[in-house]
Amino acid sequence: MIASQTSVTTLALAAAVRAPSPFNTQPWHFDVAGDRIELRLDRARVLEVADPDAREARLACGAALCNVRIQLRALDRVGLVDLMPNRDDPDLLAVVRIAGERIAGERPATDSERKLADAISKRHTNRHPFLDRPVSASARATLASAARAEGARLVFVDASERYDLLVDLIRKAEQRLDTNEAYRQEVRYWLGGPVDRHDGVPIDAIGPEPVDDQLVRLRSFYRTNPLPARRFEQQPLLVAVVTAGTSPRYDVIAGAGMQRALLAACSLGLSASFLSQPFEVPDIRDEVTRAFASDGHVHTLLRIGYGYPVGVTPRRSVGEVTSTATNGHGA
Repeated sequence: MIASQTSVTTLALAAAVRAPSPFNTQPWHFDVAGDRIELRLDRARVLEVADPDAREARLACGAALCNVRIQLRALDRVGLVDLMPNRDDPDLLAVVRIAGERIAGERPATDSERKLADAISKRHTNRHPFLDRPVSASARATLASAARAEGARLVFVDASERYDLLVDLIRKAEQRLDTNEAYRQEVRYWLGGPVDRHDGVPIDAIGPEPVDDQLVRLRSFYRTNPLPARRFEQQPLLVAVVTAGTSPRYDVIAGAGMQRALLAACSLGLSASFLSQPFEVPDIRDEVTRAFASDGHVHTLLRIGYGYPVGVTPRRSVGEVTSTATNGHGA
C-alpha cells in the first residue's frame, strides 16, 4: 500500500524529533508545505551560556536532518536536501524535498538503511557506566563509514598523549563551568521538572554517581540519580567528529555525520554519550581545535562503548515543532 504524502512527512518528522540535542533542548522547527520540509534553528531553545554561537544547536539540527533522510529511505523515498539555501536567512538550515515514490533509477532501501531507521527510536544518550570492553576494529570501521556518508569524519582516540590531553581539557572545562553561576542556573532549568515534561534531562537519565574518580569526567548536573553509586569504565573510547571546514554549514554536516554514526553504533549494540564541556569554554575549545588541526575541524567529542540499557528521554510531539504552509507559503 502506497503511503500518502502526509503520512510520509509525518513519519519523517517523527524520526527528526528523536535526534539528540544539548540538554535535550530540541532546538529545531519545521515548516511544511506539500513535499517540502524547511528545517529551522529555533533560537529560543539555544543555550545562552553553554552555546551562545549555536554550534551545538546546529549539530542537533543536523542530526534531525539525518533522521529525516534515513526515515525517508526506509519508506523507499528520497529526501533531496539543499543546505543553508538563503544567506539572508541563516537560521534556515536546510530544505528537504521529498521525491516521489520511485524516482527514475532510484533503488529500494537496503537492509542496512532499514536497520538505521529502526535504530532512530532506540538510540539514546547513555550517561551510565560502560563495560571495560574494547570497541572492535570492525565496529569502528562501520561507524567511520556511516559518518563519511554524511560528509563528516570520525577520529578514534585511544590511550595516547592526545587522549591524556583531552582528559585534562575535559576536566578543566568542567571545573570552569562549575564556577559559572549563570551556567549552573541554565543546567538547573533544563534538568528534571514534572513527569509530563517533553524536553530537558530527566533525573534518571543523569546516571549514578561514580564509586571512584572517573578518568573521563561526564557533565555534572548538580543533582544525583537515586541509583546506588557504580564503577565506571577505566578508559572509554573517545571519538571526535570532524569536517573539512568550519562554518554553520559544516556544523549541520557534522551533526548529520555524528547522528548516522550514533545510529550505526546503536545497531551494533554500542552506547554513546557526549563530552561537550570543552566546546563550551572558548579558550579550551581553541585547545581542542589545535589538538585535531591535522585531522580537520573538530565539532564534538563522543564517549562510545558497551553500556547497560537505559531509557530514552522525552520529546516534544511533531505538532509542537511544526508549522504548516498557508496559501502556498511557509507559516
